[in-house]
Amino acid sequence: MHEFEIDPDLKARFIAMKGGREFSFSEIDPSRTAHLVVDMQNGFVEAGAMMEVPVARQVVPNINAVSRALRSHGGLNLFFRFTTTSTSDWSVYFEQFQSADFGKEEVAMFQNGSHLHAIHPSLDVQADDLVMNKSRFSAFTPGSSDAFDLLKQRGIDTVLISGTLTDCCCEATARDAQQLGFRVIFLADACAALTDAEHNAAVNALAAWYADIRSAKEAIELLDQAQ
Repeated sequence: MHEFEIDPDLKARFIAMKGGREFSFSEIDPSRTAHLVVDMQNGFVEAGAMMEVPVARQVVPNINAVSRALRSHGGLNLFFRFTTTSTSDWSVYFEQFQSADFGKEEVAMFQNGSHLHAIHPSLDVQADDLVMNKSRFSAFTPGSSDAFDLLKQRGIDTVLISGTLTDCCCEATARDAQQLGFRVIFLADACAALTDAEHNAAVNALAAWYADIRSAKEAIELLDQAQ
């Protein structure tokens, strides 16, 4: 699991911005809370996959613990799957940010219905949980998924974010969620990147402007305190 730390100078600055508070959200309503589990798919979690994120396997217990706790308190678990159609659908990413061969292989990996597209079997997904495809890093990019409408229809005002990669789809989803009016709690020990450096860069970037940075244990305590 990643070693993570909020830079002391950054932490002091955002605490001052918040009038002396470390966290923006000291209470949450489980019935209005969704746990967004980002891209914990075979293509990222399975050992030996082309886009394997090894730490993703290590954070599964924390993700599952939060899912179970929120489920028991009447909240919503929403599992996202990164989903591709063709390189031309998002050519600036698939054709410019990687080689043509790599882009084509990634598109093939995450086609809807493929083995690597599926949620990894170690994830605790129950009948009342939801699974949703998304076509961009952020679940809230226009056209990426129906997440915004679904969460608003269900009265959700708070999102807990876990999954992989910390510095890609998790961070992008967290940034957009906050700007769309959701209270964002980013679960630092339930997210995985390729390196500690990339994980910490994302966590620190989110800390001041976009999200409360919490552990899975702290999130569960918030849920339990609400009862």
